[in-house]
Amino acid sequence: MENIRNFCIISHIDHGKSTLADRFLELTGTIPKDKMRPQFLDAMPLEREKGITIKMTPVRMRYVLDSNPYILNLIDTPGHVDFSYEVSRSLAAVEGAILLVDVTKGIQAQTIANLELARKQNLTVIPAINKIDSPQARIKETKEELAQLLNIPENEIFEISAKYGTNVEKLLEAVIKKIPSPRGDTQSFLRALIFDLKYDAFKGVVAFVRVFDGQIKKNEKILLISNKIEGEAKEVGYFTPEMFPQKEIRAGEVGFIATGIKEPGKVRVGDTITIQRSTFNIQHSEIEPLPGYKEPKPMVFASFFPQNPDDFDLLRDSLAKLKLNDPSLTFEPETKDGLGRGYRCGFLGTLHAEIISERVLREYKLKLIISTPSVLYKIIDNKDKELFIKSASDWPDFSQIKEIQEPWVKLDVIVPQNYLGRILELLQDFEARKIESKYFGGDKTLLIYEAPLRAIITGFYDKLKGASQGFSSMNYELSGYKIADLVKLEILIAGKKEEAFSKIVSRKDAYEDGKKTVEKLKEILPSQLFSVPLQAAISGKIVARETIRAKGKDVIAPLYGGDYSRKRKLLERQKKGKKDLKEKGRIVIPPNVFFEIFRG
Repeated sequence: MENIRNFCIISHIDHGKSTLADRFLELTGTIPKDKMRPQFLDAMPLEREKGITIKMTPVRMRYVLDSNPYILNLIDTPGHVDFSYEVSRSLAAVEGAILLVDVTKGIQAQTIANLELARKQNLTVIPAINKIDSPQARIKETKEELAQLLNIPENEIFEISAKYGTNVEKLLEAVIKKIPSPRGDTQSFLRALIFDLKYDAFKGVVAFVRVFDGQIKKNEKILLISNKIEGEAKEVGYFTPEMFPQKEIRAGEVGFIATGIKEPGKVRVGDTITIQRSTFNIQHSEIEPLPGYKEPKPMVFASFFPQNPDDFDLLRDSLAKLKLNDPSLTFEPETKDGLGRGYRCGFLGTLHAEIISERVLREYKLKLIISTPSVLYKIIDNKDKELFIKSASDWPDFSQIKEIQEPWVKLDVIVPQNYLGRILELLQDFEARKIESKYFGGDKTLLIYEAPLRAIITGFYDKLKGASQGFSSMNYELSGYKIADLVKLEILIAGKKEEAFSKIVSRKDAYEDGKKTVEKLKEILPSQLFSVPLQAAISGKIVARETIRAKGKDVIAPLYGGDYSRKRKLLERQKKGKKDLKEKGRIVIPPNVFFEIFRG
């Protein structure tokens, strides 16, 4: 184990983690040059399209330093706040981390959040600033900020260009010299921590593990300590980054175990795998499980209904398989009039929800009806009973409500001085309340506010980026519940209530929200052969309305002449047909409409 180094790269989104990982893969010869492509470890098409890392990806590299061969296990991590649970799981599997900061943007909110996660795990942190080749590089200022944050001399910070490979080899050598080798006992009983999962139709659930003690060979009988589930190691190995089978994996290594277990719900992230008692002469009660992970609490809820009711079972299976490698996803069955059977899903944020919905569509070819995202509200009814509301469709009648409470978050925003005025106005518009502010680095301010989560998930991030030309950043965490004045906003299309578009809004913003929603629906809903009224209502009272004009069709175009009564007869028939369609017809809403409203 002396020659093993386990580490990850952490940073804010778009600071160059995946590009740095590419250079490591090239430098160590893990990926041949003719097979190399940008963002190599971002294998998911969605990641490549959006230019962000969604899933952590482990890879094993080999490198020789001073004639000594080393095994380097790298775990590439996401940077967006919605995927922070991915980061926390990867940090538990390593001994060190490279903290990467973009010199054109400096330290940002998720930089600090990820650093705190690394410190809680007592990891060795190697600081590096990236994109020093950029004309907008602020090398001196960024090094000062980072040195102040870490309380270290500036000369300990590496200056690199991941794009061109400048000083990347020095950084990789620092990983070997500064990050400690893993501890463990290869002769002890097996203890392997599951940090990720995937499903294979032939091998069952495949566990991504960090082996802390002992060793595991192919075909050995295994036991999951927490759930007392038995299985068999159908295959073991490590990542290149593809799964590469081996005869065994040992203490200190990062690898995989194909468990042979075919039921996805039986294996969970954070469990400890050991050898069955009959194979190893020890009582399982004597084996201390490894510290797992704190269960993530969903912050945003949305309901998924299959457009084709016959696809309900397929939706269940797809969500179960997605949950395997994304344990922060939660789902429970629900049934709604007009929508049928579906699942109410919990997410860590709106981007997380959007990614899951797109994966269901792409990977399982399922067209969905998606309700508007909501947070978890608390209602005290007239009998002083607490009700937790995850969806607008469950909102009780106003006469039954004694008190409404909504979740608030502690919001950290880092903003350059040039944009401070705009951001303060934006925070005020989103009902945020100031806690404190601190000067950070040379020209930045750290604003610490509290705000309703309902407001933060409805476009705050995009508006923050727009108001500061991309230079501000944010991070948030749940802080508690506060009393709120909220109402249910209902959307009616052609006089029929569409529950999927209903949402909970502040009473004072209800008119603006309703007007905005029906205006957007007017833009994206396809025209019909009859006019379609779009209405927003609160407690049965219409507060906003738009109308989609009927799609025109020239029914008299084929006529070349003759008596006008012939034309009039055709026009009257068309008018009657449109009236019948309007009375009997139901508007079919395409899936892309739900996606557009979902994105806000």
